[in-house]
Amino acid sequence: MNRASLDKRPADVARMFDDVAARYDLTNDVLSMGQDRRWRRLVHEAVAPAAGERVLDIAAGTGTSSQPFHLDGVHVVPADFSIGMLRQGKKQLPHLPFTAADAMRLPFADDAFDAVTMSFGLRNVVDPVGALREFGRVTRPGGRVVICEFSTPTHPAFRKVYSEYLMRSLPRIASRTGSNAESYVYLAESIRDWPDQQGMADRLRDAGWSRPEWRNLSGGVVALHRAVQAA
Repeated sequence: MNRASLDKRPADVARMFDDVAARYDLTNDVLSMGQDRRWRRLVHEAVAPAAGERVLDIAAGTGTSSQPFHLDGVHVVPADFSIGMLRQGKKQLPHLPFTAADAMRLPFADDAFDAVTMSFGLRNVVDPVGALREFGRVTRPGGRVVICEFSTPTHPAFRKVYSEYLMRSLPRIASRTGSNAESYVYLAESIRDWPDQQGMADRLRDAGWSRPEWRNLSGGVVALHRAVQAA
């Protein structure tokens, strides 16, 4: 079994996700108590895609976040740097154009997309601001970025309970679904190490995005961030 550490070396992170690919969707559904489906729906709404637009879904994993865009007539490209995830996604959704891609060095031309979205992946990138700049490079002027990521619960008492749940329960529950429990230790550590909502908005500004805003989901357990590429 492989697990990454908070230095987030790309090869370690990729191997970790290769290990959990087969059970990834099931484990996430159990760990989030089904909330991940709602979060994906709200990401789709925040992107607000129009038929015919081009959307890059980076860190798409097995493509569950990409499929709704496809059903809306959007040219969606699900991309990930875990080959295990891409293979699993191709088995489940063979009609989608899965693409191997590193968030820091995207294999796409400048201004290639109307929108870029990333759900629960930016936290695993060694240089998040650098990745956000790269997202800006491939997004047309006036296009948008939507980042869905774990964040900081807004209620102090719940924040403490949530932190304890992360460290104690996630690995145990993951092992019961047949996934790599050690990988979910890293998951818990990376969530606790991640900046709060304002900190994430600041990163978007630092990367050159305009008008960053966020919406708290599930009491701030997750935050949905949106920003626009300057025209």
